[in-house]
Amino acid sequence: MSSSLVAYDDSDSEAEAEVSNTSSRQTSLPSSSVNRVQYFAPGSLGTTSAYEMQPTENTDSSGTSTVCEDPPEHYAQNNSADLTSPYCKRAYSGHTALSMSYKNYEQISSSSTNSGNGLSQKRIRKDSTTAIKGIRPYIPKRLRQENSSMPDNKESDQRDSSDCDVKLGVSGEQTLRKISELIKPYLGSKYKLTEVPKSLIFYMSKHSGPVNEIEWCPVREQSHMLLSASMDKTVKVWDAVDTGCCLRTYSCHSCAVRAARWSSCGRRILSGGFDSMLHLTDVETGKQIFSSKNEFRISALKFHPAESNIFICGGFSPEVKAWDIRTSKVLRVYKAAVQQTLDILFLPEGREFLTSTDAVSRDSADRTVIAWDFQSAAKISNQIFHERYTCPSLTLHPKEPVFVAQTNGNYMSLFSAQRPYRINKKKRYEGHKVEGFAVGCEFSPDGTLLVTGSSDGKVFFYNYHTARIIRTLSAHKEACVSAIFHPVLPSLLATCDWAGGIKIWQ
Repeated sequence: MSSSLVAYDDSDSEAEAEVSNTSSRQTSLPSSSVNRVQYFAPGSLGTTSAYEMQPTENTDSSGTSTVCEDPPEHYAQNNSADLTSPYCKRAYSGHTALSMSYKNYEQISSSSTNSGNGLSQKRIRKDSTTAIKGIRPYIPKRLRQENSSMPDNKESDQRDSSDCDVKLGVSGEQTLRKISELIKPYLGSKYKLTEVPKSLIFYMSKHSGPVNEIEWCPVREQSHMLLSASMDKTVKVWDAVDTGCCLRTYSCHSCAVRAARWSSCGRRILSGGFDSMLHLTDVETGKQIFSSKNEFRISALKFHPAESNIFICGGFSPEVKAWDIRTSKVLRVYKAAVQQTLDILFLPEGREFLTSTDAVSRDSADRTVIAWDFQSAAKISNQIFHERYTCPSLTLHPKEPVFVAQTNGNYMSLFSAQRPYRINKKKRYEGHKVEGFAVGCEFSPDGTLLVTGSSDGKVFFYNYHTARIIRTLSAHKEACVSAIFHPVLPSLLATCDWAGGIKIWQ
């Protein structure tokens, strides 16, 4: 039997003598406990070292025991990058043999037979290209494409079946369904005249990233709750009327949350973000009622005003999609020759809706605002706004058939909400700054004031009829991207900024 190259921890003459006389050492071992483990070192396939194993005093379930020790110098120098698992020492009488195990190796099962004076073994080696590090088998292109799509599908399935990570606030469970004592006196009466807020009530700074959007709960009895979506991948619900505390934190998304909306019943939250995921989450339990993977990153969401189970989403795509929560399927697809949808606005009764896009040419923007027919998915008009500025946000007047478009030209334009959606050239609300931020604008509930944020952190209040600035509020140090009036309490205003802060004013 030919001798194999074996590395030992000692280099004396006794060890060298035993290397040359391997067969005599084999005869002294019990035949029932002899195994051979063959190790392949990358780059030296022609060299094979066989190590013998025999049981020691402390045995495990297989009859052998190992003691961890450093690897031989020969392999440690040539293959230091591949030494990942512990190195083992087998104990023999008179000397110590060192063996090492690699991350990928083939263990050879041996069958021993006694013949004459010696012991002969037959080694069976299984062919496997994955056992040798650095060598990969050829995989056809079709199989590579199928394998590459499997992790995404698996991840989306896990998201669909899992619940949203919910963190409870300090206020407890009952604050979600309570009726605020400050709101009760206004529930049975009509909204009074809006006044410009002056003093700061709450400053809420739990978000660790910029706040993209805020919205009051549409249910009047539960309108003490404020919803916020942030770039820190979370959606939060606040008690913004009584305590200013965070009630819930929902961590459903793996990337920034760009848009979040209350459902009409106030019990669910629809959210979408840069992870291309859509989630409809139960406010109290955090369970995902609806969850789906979209083909593009989401930047705008709106529920249908008449059909509470239908919503529209748009984002970094030429398409805008209408979804049905009951079937978890896309109802209609609205296609336009644009790259991104910035905002979505339903017109009264929900038969038509508007989208603002980033399509701007050199001298005009003929596709900046597009009107769509909701049922037929046909374009009604794309010749609404002809100036060379994009419109990051749209808002509808609560009483009159008009809407306002925020522009990157540092002004807001007034349009008719009826065909052919003509612009009012006599009114222009200017004085604030946008400068590339997605600054939102909104009317007061009585329609007398128009409020907008500004890139310099200020809040501007315009008279709707005269288009003059009534008051300027220095609200934030960073860009103020949203300012909204409370639907029940007069003169209560919520603002948010690019630094992650939310403030309540009265």
